[in-house]
Amino acid sequence: MRSNRRAATMAALLAGTLALSSTTLAQTTPPQGNAAPTADNAVLLTVFFKHDQSRPLNELNAQLEKQGFYKAFPPPGVEVVSWYVMMGIGQVITLRLPASRLREVNRIIEDTAWGPYRTEFYPTYDYKGVGMAQHDKATAN
Repeated sequence: MRSNRRAATMAALLAGTLALSSTTLAQTTPPQGNAAPTADNAVLLTVFFKHDQSRPLNELNAQLEKQGFYKAFPPPGVEVVSWYVMMGIGQVITLRLPASRLREVNRIIEDTAWGPYRTEFYPTYDYKGVGMAQHDKATAN
């Protein structure tokens, strides 16, 4: 009985190790360079740019200009899905980008937006089709 338990434990450990190895390998081979976002490598990222409300807007814009924000953001190949002003908060931008470029986008924001903005990042996905289908189904009854 003890040897059966030991064999089962060893099999579970081996299966876990193999699963972890294949996942790790997949995660260490991202799309090369500036790959365009496709269905299998794209992520949506919503960024909250919260204004520093203790400073006037013209001062914030001057600092953004000095830091090169609008020159660097968004970088080429990163799609802006939406860009709104949320009164009382700041700006809310949703981007579509290859997962391999997430660090690059984060770094551009750190280098050019910090100061005028405090930032928050949220991985996002498009739920509109699912939500509307559920609504249509519910109202059809």
